[in-house]
Amino acid sequence: MTVDEDAKATLDRAAALRSLEERGFVEQVSDREAIASAFAAGMVTFYAGFDPTATSLHVGSLVPIMGMRLLQKHGHRPIVLLGGGTARVGDPSGKSETRRMLDNATIDTNVAAIGRQFARFLDSDPTNPQSAVHLDNTQWLAQLGYLDFLRDIGSHFTVNRMIATKTYRDRLDAEQPLSFLEFNYQLLQAFDFLHLYREHGCTLQLGGNDQWGNIVAGVELIRRMASVHPEDGERQAKQGLAQCLTFPLLTTADGHKMGKTERGAVWLDPDRLSPFDYYQYWINVDDRDVRKLLLLFTDLPLAEVDELCAAEGSALRGAKARLAFESTQILHGEDEAKKATAASQQAFGGGEDWSAVPAIEFDVAEIALVDLAVDTRIGAFTSKRQARQRIESGAVRIDGEPLSDANHLLRAGAFPDRSFRFQAGKRCRFRIVLAAP
Repeated sequence: MTVDEDAKATLDRAAALRSLEERGFVEQVSDREAIASAFAAGMVTFYAGFDPTATSLHVGSLVPIMGMRLLQKHGHRPIVLLGGGTARVGDPSGKSETRRMLDNATIDTNVAAIGRQFARFLDSDPTNPQSAVHLDNTQWLAQLGYLDFLRDIGSHFTVNRMIATKTYRDRLDAEQPLSFLEFNYQLLQAFDFLHLYREHGCTLQLGGNDQWGNIVAGVELIRRMASVHPEDGERQAKQGLAQCLTFPLLTTADGHKMGKTERGAVWLDPDRLSPFDYYQYWINVDDRDVRKLLLLFTDLPLAEVDELCAAEGSALRGAKARLAFESTQILHGEDEAKKATAASQQAFGGGEDWSAVPAIEFDVAEIALVDLAVDTRIGAFTSKRQARQRIESGAVRIDGEPLSDANHLLRAGAFPDRSFRFQAGKRCRFRIVLAAP
């Protein structure tokens, strides 16, 4: 690296915290000055943890992922920590009741599945010094001896301090059961940070703001262990003290949790949610959220975001389309983003050509309109009662024509190629293909 290249890399690294703040990623920090100084001094290794509770992450996980992406672009090294070990305990954060426990085989399957989803967001090229590191905490947590863990780690925690943490306090205040198993979660997450600090030089933990108590516990554990183990003190002198930073828990302008729709979670896995549906989620966000979402979920420069959001009313549709394209491109690639754009223009442009719109295939040759309308793959309505009311009011169209009879049978032979255009309300658009008679 030349002197000029080294100076630019240092400048990029130093700007990391300011860039996070400008784009709305920062909620709380343990010590802003210390974090800024660490970024300016050189490459910082940082981590965020992800619970493998399903075979896919969803939009709710995108804030930490995009925050990691931004820090990596500024020259710092991310560690993606998949909680295969802690998932066997269950994170009580933000939960009003004990989380359903998953068996080990399911957890391992989920870890493998969600681990692959980071490839779209983070650079994992081994020749890159900032290449993302992927770890599963089962690797070290499964090796812990219970008595040794209680003696070496548990001695640094007090029950008084733990029950003052919001996660535990809320459960106790609501007089909801809090299992001893869940009570151990904070110790395990803190130990994760200590392990990554020792083995990978990781000095910064990121997470959602609901994780603040658990994350701070890790910071404090590292500092306390330095007074017990001289080698930890030496590491702190070389690497700097451990710090933490949390992201805001996003809600939409209408008060709903980010990433939830009437059809359920907005999954990142294309097998669970098509690129077309993913694109539709973003293009239909509330006008009031557009600027915030462009800053968080795209790589567009601030100046370009401001220019896009200068429009008002219907003119803001262009900014939404850009948000939808850029976010879909990051997750699914440019080709899929272009296809989703074309399909959206067809489905909502008023024309009869829906060839680019994703098709949903049914293995029946005929189906009642009401049954089609409540099919979970379409998600137009949540119940047959609701579907009947909306159909009778003219809210459902087949090939552009409203049908008011909820029991109307749609037969494959009545349509060319056994397919037809289905639309419900303003947003639901699908191409339906029935089986041959």
